[in-house]
Amino acid sequence: MTYGYVRVSSKDQHTDRQMDAMAAQGIPAKHIYIDRQSGKDFKRPAYQRLMRRLKEGDRLVIKSIDRLGRNYDEILEQWRQITKEKGVDIFVLDMPLLNTSDEEAGITRVFIADLVLQILAYVAQTEREFIRERQKEGIASAKARGVQFGRPKMQIPENFDEIFERIQSKKITAKDAAQILEVDPKTLRKWINLQKNAGKS
Repeated sequence: MTYGYVRVSSKDQHTDRQMDAMAAQGIPAKHIYIDRQSGKDFKRPAYQRLMRRLKEGDRLVIKSIDRLGRNYDEILEQWRQITKEKGVDIFVLDMPLLNTSDEEAGITRVFIADLVLQILAYVAQTEREFIRERQKEGIASAKARGVQFGRPKMQIPENFDEIFERIQSKKITAKDAAQILEVDPKTLRKWINLQKNAGKS
């Protein structure tokens, strides 16, 4: 039996191209499993149903390897489960080198597909590490130039001393003060604590 797996990252993305590719392979709609969510892991309802359905000798068709998932460590594990444990062939339309369903090549074909997948996983992992390193270097460089990250701190207003005295003398509540100053109560509490600590020094 041949099955197709289609995935898009969100509900508003279209599956048309992938579905057309499945139709070109002669896969009936009832044998196509569709997920509309991130490929960060394999906790996807349609994929889980597909895994329960796959049996030895079946064939799984996907448009490209990233439709299977984004985490290459997990892709390698799923690939092993599908091809080795379940005995199912995988056919990747956009990368024939990954196909395990060439009967004439037999075990050599599976070996080549596994090898290519391992290389892809290595390249993806290396690229992730490069990106993280570039991000760290960029942040360090920006900080060295005095660039501030995150939201800028709100400046304590000039009339805060007066408001603080009114809070201390219980002429107004902290809630009233926050409304007068048009700030979040948490911000006001920080200002009050700073003022108190300043008075102790």
